[in-house]
Amino acid sequence: MDAGGLALEIDVSPDAASLDANLPAVIASAVSAANEIGGPEEGALTVVVDDDERIRALNKLWRGVDKPTNVLSFPSADTQPGPATYLGDIAISYETAAREAATEDKSLADHIAHLAVHGFLHLVGYDHESDQEAEEMEGLERVILARLGVSDPYIVHSAEG
Repeated sequence: MDAGGLALEIDVSPDAASLDANLPAVIASAVSAANEIGGPEEGALTVVVDDDERIRALNKLWRGVDKPTNVLSFPSADTQPGPATYLGDIAISYETAAREAATEDKSLADHIAHLAVHGFLHLVGYDHESDQEAEEMEGLERVILARLGVSDPYIVHSAEG
């Protein structure tokens, strides 16, 4: 799949696809919009959408954290510019994303779009370790998501309230 100059491979588990068959299109649009703002002219990446169990295993293996999380990014060591630049991999837990979306009264598609954008920005060098980095990264996320018609993801609404 092509996403604005990027070769994009999207692997959505059958269980995730049963929640929303449009997830690949949502992810492709989100990655393409993010790439327009902060990405390279050409490159490739992979996005995997799977269950908490698989994401927990990845989180434990690579970060030493034995619990699921909503999104993980694995930037590639391939830093040579050019058409073959592999940016890395993004792994999204649809189960965690669905719980968060329900709790925050967001659509699953909007939340997955946010997670894809967030993961992509990590692949191209953004981080949120310091307050300044977080402010910059969150600002970019807001701009990118607004282009997609997605509300500010950092304004949390409670489904209970």
